[in-house]
Amino acid sequence: RPPGRSVPAAVVGAGLGGSAAAYFLQQHFGPQVQLDVYEAAGVGGRLATVTVNKQQYESRGASIHALSLHMQDFVKILGLKHRREVAGKSAIFSGEHFVLEETDWYLLNLFRLWWHYGISFLRLQMWVEEVMEKFMRIYKYQAHGYAFSSLEELLRSLGGDAFVNMTQRSVAESLLEVGVTQRFVDDVIAAVLRSSYGQSVLVPAFAGAMSLAGAQGSTWAVEGGNKLVCSGLLKLTKANVIPARVTGISLHSSEGRALYQVHYESSEGQGSAFYDMVVVTTPLHPSRSNFTFENFEPPIADFSGAFQPSVTSVVHGYLNSSYFGFPDPKLFPFTSILTTDTPDLFFNAMDNICPVNISAAFRRKQPQEAAVWRVLSQQPLDKHQLKTLFRSYYSVQVTEWQTYPRYDATKSLPPIVLHENLFYLSGVEWVASSMEMIAVAAKNVALLAYNRWHQDLEKIDQKDLMHKVKTEL
Repeated sequence: RPPGRSVPAAVVGAGLGGSAAAYFLQQHFGPQVQLDVYEAAGVGGRLATVTVNKQQYESRGASIHALSLHMQDFVKILGLKHRREVAGKSAIFSGEHFVLEETDWYLLNLFRLWWHYGISFLRLQMWVEEVMEKFMRIYKYQAHGYAFSSLEELLRSLGGDAFVNMTQRSVAESLLEVGVTQRFVDDVIAAVLRSSYGQSVLVPAFAGAMSLAGAQGSTWAVEGGNKLVCSGLLKLTKANVIPARVTGISLHSSEGRALYQVHYESSEGQGSAFYDMVVVTTPLHPSRSNFTFENFEPPIADFSGAFQPSVTSVVHGYLNSSYFGFPDPKLFPFTSILTTDTPDLFFNAMDNICPVNISAAFRRKQPQEAAVWRVLSQQPLDKHQLKTLFRSYYSVQVTEWQTYPRYDATKSLPPIVLHENLFYLSGVEWVASSMEMIAVAAKNVALLAYNRWHQDLEKIDQKDLMHKVKTEL
């Protein structure tokens, strides 16, 4: 085909994965790529906000780790700002008492952790740091244009077989092995994983490490709401956003090359369009999408694995501090409550949240005042449960999601390449689910698509990349 010819490409989904994939595709292919982005529900996907008293609040996906280099870049490129930090303290609740409380004084916190858990805390930090340090290599590889055709290859290039194994065994097992005590795992690690993934210490070690890095590092969020990154990237890319639900993809060929027909339903009815390249960023999962692939030989297999249902309740009301052992609400010191894995605890975490636009004059509500709390749970809270957590409330807004994969350490990882120029982005969530992980996967898919299109096989699945990148520098 003539080199200057345009490349029609489709991106399915306009959450963070879709908008980042569109942005990176355009960055690598340049003006020759013509992008259609299909989105049925609304740009931003799970990065959604709810409105309470004319103010907007994040309903999910709230914090971004300081080392999230792609997210940092997006914010810079789009001229967005970091939201002002409003300090608060957290504690871990067992259903009966607080097993760990944070104080204003950092050294005292360290001392408490040390006193309670001895060297476990240090061993955890060293373990997480080692994983993060190796993970950070991805940015160097991507800056040099290297891509990976499978999640296993990507992990292997960062941390060898040890990284691949971390997707197959639990975080509890890995931590006990490096000398973290069972008590620390039960009290602290369980609480962090319940608040981030809504799951237990049986989540795979790699997903666990990413979540724990977020819990101990400094985090930030976007002023005005994290979803502004998605709408911003799509505007910048000048992608054509089509409000429609994609129902399937069928394969045709033209001049010996694959051609993909994307079938969709919109308010106008059914339609379809042809593309040279398609990136699917919505979960291909029987419970999540009724999505068909036609004319593919061999057929594209169904992916196993389920999604974890999780419920976010944004409650505007008065905290029932006596449930947490503080009869006088004025004395309740915490803005964030994590929970241990106790059978009768009906919520995973709750926090006193600030609006997405924080003015300089903003101050947190005093504990005895009505505030906006976000409660994360597995099932919707019933009246009795709401009354347990709140003395009284003005409003409750409930969002039910299938947010995270139900991590089960025996699954194999989903593929990235479904067919020649047909790629799948959401599989990365089975490695770990965070905004940055999705951005890394979007960049990888764009580089992979570009390198495959130009038959640049030297840039795909290379071994010994650390050495190659050093010599290229």
